[in-house]
Amino acid sequence: MSLINTEVVPFQATAFHNGKFVPVSNENFKGKWSVVVFYPADFTFVCPTELGDLADHYAEFQKMNVEVYSVSTDTHFTHKAWHDSSETIAKVNYPMVGDPSGQLARAFQVLIEEGGDAGLAYRGTFVINPEGKIKIMEVHDNSVGRDATELMRKIKAAQYVAAHPGEVCPAKWQEGAKTLKPSFDLVGKI
Repeated sequence: MSLINTEVVPFQATAFHNGKFVPVSNENFKGKWSVVVFYPADFTFVCPTELGDLADHYAEFQKMNVEVYSVSTDTHFTHKAWHDSSETIAKVNYPMVGDPSGQLARAFQVLIEEGGDAGLAYRGTFVINPEGKIKIMEVHDNSVGRDATELMRKIKAAQYVAAHPGEVCPAKWQEGAKTLKPSFDLVGKI
């Protein structure tokens, strides 16, 4: 079953955010756009490049009224230790959510259940609208990193169509570009 257009299940967790341990729940996803980025583990190789890329673009996400949450099956204590010891992760100003029980990774269907990486999460990206519903999801192998710029483009498209019912964004759509209004007249003409 796809998670698209489903509401995020209720949860409670603890995040390391701005030098403190703070509670995070599904209620945090309501009232603004959110992006939840799962990654396998702290103190690894590809993960810091992704989290650093998100940190470099965090101000832009904030201008788009988007909160970023990174999640791994590490504890919030481990997130703090990584933040304190890594120059790249020290740039992170968004909440780093601990999920040591795997409840979130399981709920978002990214928990690796078997094999050598059991207990870790796949690289999963979830865009959640202000009503708490998942509008975009992407899950892929842990050997391939993600790009914050492409994620922002997708969020802008999701925000655009949410604000403009009846319009859709074509491939490679960029903010300000033309959109489409699906109709019988367009069938076979694109």
